Amino acid sequence: MKLLILSGNPATPGWHVRDLERAAGALGLAVGHGDFRRLATDAAQPTPPPGVGAVVVRSMPLGSLEQVVFRMDLLQQWHAAGLAVINPPRALELCIDKFLTTARLAAAGLPVPPTRTCQDAEAAMAAWQALGGDVVVKPLFGSEGRGIVRVSDADMAWRVFRTLERLQAVLYVQEFIAHPGYDLRVLVLAGRPVAAMRRYARAGWRTNVAQGGSTEPVVPSELQAALAVRAAEVVGAQVAGVDLLDAPDGRTLILEVNAVPGWRALARTTGVDIPRLMLTELVLPRLMPGSA
Repeated sequence: MKLLILSGNPATPGWHVRDLERAAGALGLAVGHGDFRRLATDAAQPTPPPGVGAVVVRSMPLGSLEQVVFRMDLLQQWHAAGLAVINPPRALELCIDKFLTTARLAAAGLPVPPTRTCQDAEAAMAAWQALGGDVVVKPLFGSEGRGIVRVSDADMAWRVFRTLERLQAVLYVQEFIAHPGYDLRVLVLAGRPVAAMRRYARAGWRTNVAQGGSTEPVVPSELQAALAVRAAEVVGAQVAGVDLLDAPDGRTLILEVNAVPGWRALARTTGVDIPRLMLTELVLPRLMPGSA
């Protein structure tokens, strides 16, 4: 039985796919590659690919709504048939959608920034005012800080909201939370925090490493660790990158839960071999029973 890594284009594997290959090779695991764009199945018998004992979802390429829905449906079928899919399809669905993630966390009583989601500029302006006239507008689907805009001017808010409305985007409007120049990324694996780092903004308020932020290793507090673990549990993620922010009022807020977390900066910062840990705990027992 082999491990199948699902990504966008196996012919040109990204850094994370290559790092998974490295870790799998060190553990003696056979690896295959799958392209989300080439998935096909028999509707009457959507069985997992032959010889595959576990699937790691590394990235999903852009596609039409029909294509994305079909890909998730097929992962659900494989999962229901007993194939280990990491992360489980439901966790992927929840975490790819910021509205669903925030709603699920809030329903569980976890602390999240005040957030309103709407589809038209008028409603977004009302949200902007209700949230104090200083908000962060985020794409519903997105990562690494791309497409995020801070809006604290009424005229600019109207322009941003009207533009997004014309693009038929969903407007995810979140109160801007002043922070001490950094936030915290905690990687949760199988119900426990295994690595964490502070991410410092290079300039302004963005802390994303992809946007030029710097990092340092950190041991999360008991509260931070508990919040990260609970957030991953709420969305059903076996492995999750949980972003936390210390608010001026002393609360620790959950900003985001990523079910396909990157670990390049985190591994470099902490020295933790994240893909080896992930494969050892979540995949090895399925492919080589008794070896973990």
